[in-house]
Amino acid sequence: MSGRTVPEGLARLPWKVILLVIAIGVFGQIVLYSAAGGSFSPWAKSQGLRFFILLGGAIAISRVPERIWKAGALPVYAAILVALVLVELLGAIKGGSQRWLDLGFIRLQPSEFMKPAIVLACAKFYDLLPAGETRRFSAVWPAALLIGLPAAFVMKQPDLGTALMICAGGATVMFLAGIPLRLFVGGALAVAVAIPLAVVFALHDYQRNRIMIFLDPESDPLGTGYHISQSKIAIGSGGLWGKGFLNGTQSHLDYLPEGHTDFVFATMAEEWGLVGGCLLILAFLLVIRWGIDVAQAAEGRFARLTAAGLATTIFFYVAINLMMVMGLAPVVGIPLPLVSFGSSAQLTVLLSLGILMSIDRQNRRRPGW
Repeated sequence: MSGRTVPEGLARLPWKVILLVIAIGVFGQIVLYSAAGGSFSPWAKSQGLRFFILLGGAIAISRVPERIWKAGALPVYAAILVALVLVELLGAIKGGSQRWLDLGFIRLQPSEFMKPAIVLACAKFYDLLPAGETRRFSAVWPAALLIGLPAAFVMKQPDLGTALMICAGGATVMFLAGIPLRLFVGGALAVAVAIPLAVVFALHDYQRNRIMIFLDPESDPLGTGYHISQSKIAIGSGGLWGKGFLNGTQSHLDYLPEGHTDFVFATMAEEWGLVGGCLLILAFLLVIRWGIDVAQAAEGRFARLTAAGLATTIFFYVAINLMMVMGLAPVVGIPLPLVSFGSSAQLTVLLSLGILMSIDRQNRRRPGW
């Protein structure tokens, strides 16, 4: 009879990372509790319930073999792309945006599923591509098409932040697959030339105003620039140690808009200070570092590209949100995962973590682990 007291499936889980993710999620609920003035409703209670349900789902997903992810990568991508088309034709409109499919019993936002799906699809494409073909144009245009189609549909919703995340995730896989650096430099120059045209002709008025405010944040401090001005005040007023739990003024007196969603980091920093902010960032970096380690330990090309792409997707979430609330990037509606109120970012990040744990589980099964 075996002396093992812990089932093998549980023993193979990366419990240090899971506990770290739980710590981030619980801290997020504490911040939301404070943002509501010391109340579990309307945000902390529902956020916590979703978090633990989705975390359980991520652990269940970790049991899915890597070969299933590889086989399903392109079909899942195609299904989500069809869903994006249906959003354009039949989607529910909320807050001036058409981003959701209302199925009656649930409202889905297909663009969120596309963030990990684009990583899986691009990884599958480069896994199928012979190694000698990577430096040719035939290795570029199919991946660019895979990325460009969903990004275009998401831009029409309109949702600039999600479109940028889809492009960033796909481009990361292209870069890691070995696409020549000169093509990325050329692409970056083309984007730089196209940005002024996009600002004038392609973006909606509110998106254009956000970019103008980013370039000149003091031009409209009580109008379009109000969010970022109050965010900076909240972060700066927290100082080194913060004002203390439940003692924030910018959020509690309603000076800080969206203090429980996109600008939740400012709410947190005001009460927990620079120390609290740095510890939260460190926790995210440790999770991302684990994802990169999973990619480095993976044996197959698909697993390596998928793990690295999903880890960098989480990084983009965190980096863009922090840059946004500090005035270092335009406001594009990217929440802070596991901390901001809302299910979309929670779903994407925990789904990504579930796939990473699946690949990590595959790694641990190899001899030598």
